[in-house]
Amino acid sequence: MLLKKRGHACLIASGLGTLVLLMMVLFGSIGSQSGSGSTLRLDYQLLGRPLYKLDLGWPRNPELFTGDVFAVAVDQYAGVVYVAQRGDGVPKVLVFTTNGDLLMSWNNTTLEMPHGIFLADAASLNPSLWITDVGNGPHGHCIKQYSTSGKLLQVLGTQGHPGSSLNPLQFDQPAEIFVHSSGEMYIVDGDGGMNNRLIKLSKDREVLWMHGEKGQGLAQFYIPHSVTVDNNLRVWVADRGNKRIQVFNSLTGDWLGTWGSCFTEDAPYSVRLTPDKKYFVVVQLHTNQISLLDAPPVGLIGQCKVVSVIQLADDVKPHLVDLDLKTGALYVAEIGAQQAQKFTPFSLGGSFP
Repeated sequence: MLLKKRGHACLIASGLGTLVLLMMVLFGSIGSQSGSGSTLRLDYQLLGRPLYKLDLGWPRNPELFTGDVFAVAVDQYAGVVYVAQRGDGVPKVLVFTTNGDLLMSWNNTTLEMPHGIFLADAASLNPSLWITDVGNGPHGHCIKQYSTSGKLLQVLGTQGHPGSSLNPLQFDQPAEIFVHSSGEMYIVDGDGGMNNRLIKLSKDREVLWMHGEKGQGLAQFYIPHSVTVDNNLRVWVADRGNKRIQVFNSLTGDWLGTWGSCFTEDAPYSVRLTPDKKYFVVVQLHTNQISLLDAPPVGLIGQCKVVSVIQLADDVKPHLVDLDLKTGALYVAEIGAQQAQKFTPFSLGGSFP
């Protein structure tokens, strides 16, 4: 298992190490060395085209993870990674450099149970973090905007009061938020609560369109869990309870298609695009898999096609992911292993192949 207190190190000389690594890729798997001996322990496997490899040195001090790690967000401009975790008496957000050093941590008392985290306005002088809070206490059931140092700036929803109304906005265990560069917001509301909604808000926080019916039909949801928007006016939603991804027109909200054939064994929990826009990164928690799916061209949804899989060890339980849009590095929040991990693109230059 990939545990937070992994004591292994990469001790192979560079020339031999490269040879061993290439041999292991040819056989479709990669492992890491145990610190107690020379036996190779298989931590994960690469299936299909090898696109990512584990960065064993990130973070430098994995023991800093002290809670259940639920989400990550990357600032590619500042070279910073935000990790959200849960637990009594633990900092709710840990801030690392992309090199693995801890910069700070914070535990704002207004944050109960973080679920999803998204960095907005990354290119500006004042980026901010939007965190969905699924807590059942006085500050839960809403979406909060924080400064990068942990100051509460804004709240969407009514804290401590689950509901389904839109004016004012009221949420029930909102799962994730995606903030477009235009300022428009896409929210999936319903991590097991009464709501099963996809909502689009204007930059002024007005509802532009919504799908909010529970069910298995087109544009219906059962536990919508993650949302992302591509450059072709398409919104992709991980419809977890229905084991599928649904696709919508970002301008009109019209339903465009469904992917389900790739998720017969386990539901999609997280969906993100690689920086080159060629692949969707999709996480399946119970099968401990991170899959890369071909992104379809404009005007076509078709059927999903898995081109690469990172098969993690049992009980790692990956939950939500984010990518460094500059380097292509993939960061994974893992509930079972109680850690976040970094995977780098599988190329000599460190960028996506």
